[in-house]
Amino acid sequence: MGRSFMSPRQHEIAREWLRRAKSNLIRSKLSKPDQVYWEDLCFDAQQAAEKALKALFILHAKKFPFTHDIGELISELEAFIADIPAPIREAAILTDYAVATRYPGWGKPVTVEEYRDALKRSEAVVEWVNKLIDTH
Repeated sequence: MGRSFMSPRQHEIAREWLRRAKSNLIRSKLSKPDQVYWEDLCFDAQQAAEKALKALFILHAKKFPFTHDIGELISELEAFIADIPAPIREAAILTDYAVATRYPGWGKPVTVEEYRDALKRSEAVVEWVNKLIDTH
């Protein structure tokens, strides 16, 4: 990945997006109260990945698409980030948690296994982005 010129302010804004991503990730790991749905915790996991990926657009002074689609964000990132690892690409599955699973009747209930998988994928994205921002 080549270095592009960025202002210190841009770098700080990218870091703030990453902090927000980490906040969503932490929230997704909190103990699930009985009346909270797995879907809601998966939504936080999806939001963590989405915000982390959008931080990379900011870091590279690029406009990000206004979408919740993780696959689309990854596809757009390929224009300026080479070699996106397979586990990051596979995080595209998190898109399902952005909308469809949050509304009654729009999707199947999420299982604890699916929640754990979403959490693992989201953590991978946030860690990857964190490393990229730290080394940029």
